[in-house]
Amino acid sequence: CVDVSSSGLFGSFNQRKMDLAIEVCAVMAFSAIQNGDKVGLILFTDRIEKVIMPKKGRTHVLRLIRELLTTEPEGTGTDIGQALAYANRILHRRSILFLATDHQSGDYDRPLKMTNRKHDLVNIFIQDHLESNLPDLGLLRLKDAESGESMLLDTSNKKLRAAFKERVEERRALLRDKFKRNRIDTLNLNTNESYVEPLSNFLKRRISRY
Repeated sequence: CVDVSSSGLFGSFNQRKMDLAIEVCAVMAFSAIQNGDKVGLILFTDRIEKVIMPKKGRTHVLRLIRELLTTEPEGTGTDIGQALAYANRILHRRSILFLATDHQSGDYDRPLKMTNRKHDLVNIFIQDHLESNLPDLGLLRLKDAESGESMLLDTSNKKLRAAFKERVEERRALLRDKFKRNRIDTLNLNTNESYVEPLSNFLKRRISRY
């Protein structure tokens, strides 16, 4: 279940958040078919963009990856609650549901809890270093990729940069607490870091529990 909203187009290092999400999901899909599992795909923004029901096989997975790479979303915003509610309606058997998103969404507590009761929900939290660390570049105009709103910030102001970082970290702490309270496994990934070791360690921890 992959977030393809406009905020995923941001990236300050060698890849965008959306590129990272696509690559990790492709790796997970190939891993699943090697284990003989079925794999499906839901692409979402503030609406459901594309749905491919679960099947087995390499050809099927290649189709999923093609859709990940080529789908041009109609929406720009993010509605995680709608995506999870949709997944609950179409998945009738208990499944492992990977949610890859940067969590730039409104409230979705209720569908999150419902999904986690019905399925084994895994949260893949996609982040970028500059989302919490403003560079000192003087006057800088920032634009929200989803809403289109823009603002002018004086990034040379140390207090402003500190307040910006504090606000982002507070929000992330609230999200971490939410996932912890609901016992949802979370894989934190950053565009400026390799996902290989974090993903490998994450899967080893899950395997050791089952």
